[in-house]
Amino acid sequence: MSLYEEIDAQLKTALKTKNKIALDALRGLRAVIKNKEVELRRKLEDAEIVQLVAKQIKQRQDSIEQFKKGNRFDLAEKETQELEILKQFLPPPLSEAELEQLLRQMIAEVGATGLRDMGKVMKKAMSQVQGRADGKVVSEMVKRLLASL
Repeated sequence: MSLYEEIDAQLKTALKTKNKIALDALRGLRAVIKNKEVELRRKLEDAEIVQLVAKQIKQRQDSIEQFKKGNRFDLAEKETQELEILKQFLPPPLSEAELEQLLRQMIAEVGATGLRDMGKVMKKAMSQVQGRADGKVVSEMVKRLLASL
């Protein structure tokens, strides 16, 4: 079952159970996917859908932060619940050890010799760990690994 079909199945389940929060989150996600498909004039692959899910999660996290600053805890709670629904469509996150091993391998593949090669490593790393690791964590780890070369 493709990721899109899985999202669609979850949406149907949410409709049947009348889960309003899940409905809102899944309808929003499906709309983002459909818009991207129209823009590209083709069906999206699972990897592309994962990128869109990760982007939606990032937006939810930013919204939660802003709502908490504005003392709108009711809206922050709603966003948090939607965030949890969206997270189920991401691949399992990498552990710190797995991420470090993967980054060391990429540094060797790229032939990086120092911090000036960080861009090359980050480009390759983010394409492979999209949705499985936070960009800030990846950046900090790449910087630390390149500094030790």
